[in-house]
Amino acid sequence: MWTIIVTIIVGAIIGALARLILPGKQSISTLVTVILGILGSLIGSWAYTALSGNETTGGIDWIAFILGVIVAAVLIVIYGMVVGRKQV
Repeated sequence: MWTIIVTIIVGAIIGALARLILPGKQSISTLVTVILGILGSLIGSWAYTALSGNETTGGIDWIAFILGVIVAAVLIVIYGMVVGRKQV
């Protein structure tokens, strides 16, 4: 149960940071921001673990966190390109 709550909170933080680093205004909802933040976090952590081989950390792994923000920003841009023109 706690894992799901922490995942949602971290996804919200990563999604918000990803939207902050992107220029301009993104017209996406908070729910989509959280979902893309969660996906960015998971993909970023997976990529970092796969490339570095480092599976254990003593706390927050900042490189994986930053990589998650970058991946989430890319996902937000892709989402905006796919859905952005269809919104009213």
